[in-house]
Amino acid sequence: MIGENLKNVEENITNACERVNRNREDVTLIAVSKTKPVELLKSAYDLGCRDFGENKVQEMLDKIDVLPKDIRWHMIGHLQTNKVKYIVDKVAMIHSVDSLHLAKEISKEAGKKNCITNILIEINVAGEASKFGTSDWDTNYDLIRTISLLPNLHLCGLMTIAPYTEHPEENRIYFQQLKDFLKNRVSEFFPTTPYLSMGMTGDYVIAVEEGATHVRVGTGIFGERNYHLNTTEN
Repeated sequence: MIGENLKNVEENITNACERVNRNREDVTLIAVSKTKPVELLKSAYDLGCRDFGENKVQEMLDKIDVLPKDIRWHMIGHLQTNKVKYIVDKVAMIHSVDSLHLAKEISKEAGKKNCITNILIEINVAGEASKFGTSDWDTNYDLIRTISLLPNLHLCGLMTIAPYTEHPEENRIYFQQLKDFLKNRVSEFFPTTPYLSMGMTGDYVIAVEEGATHVRVGTGIFGERNYHLNTTEN
């Protein structure tokens, strides 16, 4: 099952890249493995997956302990400040930095461990009450500018979680808005070419067409989750 699912996702990403003249290598597929047993992650790993996304710190730590060390772990769920110290030196990237308070804590703990932590700023483009971050562009501008000055952080780009919809095309506008904001208002604050983490199982094809550099796909790879938790991947 996972093999066929991965093949389909890869083909969809490749086709989307071809339609808009992008290189497939410019898009990172993150296999969202939250709630999934280690055996399924091992299967995905054996099929070539190296980027995995989790939204719970303890679950991520448990999996890190028993899975291959060349896996790149992505924290994609809401991160509590009291959990930051456990992962700053273990993750490839934290996608869900939604406040200055959290960014300062990551900066502080990364300093203690003498590491640089890669982060993305989460922006609630659609303004959904159930999502973290804000849709106010001026507030986001000020947040990004301030966070860019903090030590021990590598500000890598932006992340958004688009609304759940049965019609993926409806989310194109949100991906376009995030890309435009990144390009036209805040690009100066990123030391390297910035990332756009956007697109999940239902809409990752649209996201790739609109410039996503990272897509977060769980159900499309592993099948239905063990429980319903619509936070970072649908």
